[in-house]
Amino acid sequence: MNGRNDDAIAAALTVVAQVLAQAQGNGGHGQEDQGDVEKRRLDRFMRNKPPTFKGRFDPEGALTWKESMERIFLAMVTNDDQKVRLATHILAEEAEYWWTSTKRRIEASGDAITWVRFKNEFLKKYFPKDMRNKKEAEFLNLKQGSMSVAEYAAKYEEFSRFCPYINAKDAMDSKCVKFENGLRPKIYQLSVSMRLETLTFWCISVACLMTPGRLG
Repeated sequence: MNGRNDDAIAAALTVVAQVLAQAQGNGGHGQEDQGDVEKRRLDRFMRNKPPTFKGRFDPEGALTWKESMERIFLAMVTNDDQKVRLATHILAEEAEYWWTSTKRRIEASGDAITWVRFKNEFLKKYFPKDMRNKKEAEFLNLKQGSMSVAEYAAKYEEFSRFCPYINAKDAMDSKCVKFENGLRPKIYQLSVSMRLETLTFWCISVACLMTPGRLG
């Protein structure tokens, strides 16, 4: 009788062992698959040639780097956690040290590390408010001066990135007016008479109408 009980217990233990082994095998396979997915995502990200950011005092470089990340993520299907991990993967030197300590501080507070939170922390460190205000003032005071219309338009678009509200969908009129007000007087008079509705169309039209030396 005892022998039969021992055999039954041994058989049951064998089944349990087999089930556990199978479960562990499936778990390992799932982890391997997830690892493959992450590797493919990283490979795809790196194929976009994301720029490395090393930190130091480079406000415009920091903004350009952040905008580059945004463009790449628009082309990829990524969630918040993936965006943060991919972006921080290409931080180097001083920027990497900064993120290590910043991440530790955020985790200690119990807050979630979202992409928005990362961007806010990043800009606060590398493109602080006083520098943003300075760049915004440069944009608001921008004039054509000795530049051609095309050069002025290019500079205007470049500097407008420092003034996000001017690029809002409902701010196009204000953007065009600001552009016109910075033109040299003779060209400004032409712009007023034309009254085109979009900045790009306006610039193309003026460029087509103008001939060298026609306007000062």
